[in-house]
Amino acid sequence: MVEVELKPCFLSPKRIQPEFPLFVYLPGMDGTGQLLRSQTAGLEMGFDVRCLAIPRQDLTTWEVLTNNVVDLIHTERGKNSQREIYLCGESFGGCLAMKVAIKAPQLFKRVILINPASSFKLRPWFNWASQLTYLVHPWLYEIGALGLLPFLASLQRMTQSDRQELLKSMRSVPPETIMWRLALLREFDVEDEKLRQLTQPVLLIAGFQDRLLPSVEEIRRLVNIFPNSKMVVLPESGHACLLESQTNLYEILRDNQFLSSNTLLSQALKVGDAVR
Repeated sequence: MVEVELKPCFLSPKRIQPEFPLFVYLPGMDGTGQLLRSQTAGLEMGFDVRCLAIPRQDLTTWEVLTNNVVDLIHTERGKNSQREIYLCGESFGGCLAMKVAIKAPQLFKRVILINPASSFKLRPWFNWASQLTYLVHPWLYEIGALGLLPFLASLQRMTQSDRQELLKSMRSVPPETIMWRLALLREFDVEDEKLRQLTQPVLLIAGFQDRLLPSVEEIRRLVNIFPNSKMVVLPESGHACLLESQTNLYEILRDNQFLSSNTLLSQALKVGDAVR
């Protein structure tokens, strides 16, 4: 974990599958990359999974973060230049994913945005309140993280261990880093015209019960911008929908015909090997 404290890096699950399409996950405000854990087993049916981990003390700009991610992906791609790459961003990571996709559109076969925090500016009171966080004493962040949980997730749809992991991840980020990432969200901006130039399939996913951000409204806006996009609304899900035990991201991709033929072939070969 020392490397994570120095610069952004990719975390890999125990199973490395270089022959499979690469699935790159960009996390939310916590930046740990650990909160994809409940989805990893399902995604490994057809992907080689990597999760971005951002150092807790990272106070870099969107441009630097974007370049770091693109460099990491190029490094992974160098190991197998022929395989497809899926880019997935959740919440804060959804904003970063848009920046990365615009920066290097040729890298990605598919793009997935989950409750993208590009909707931050659609809640003026939230935007305004976020500018006052510098007045909050650091020890209050410990209490605030607990109070924020019901807004972040549909807690009744999560296991106890996942609720604890979410709280742990939230508390792991220093107050100054939280303030910096909120400032990044306030200033986040991408031109609609640049998004329209992304021609690969884009899947937009939102939790209908998201109490933190107007995610459904945002994906409805984005689906009219991306030229080759589709939206999926999860009726019972909150903001941290990937931590809900009823949510299976791989099944969502499969059921919405979002898996390429190469990904389906990888799954078929895996199943065949298991049968043998």
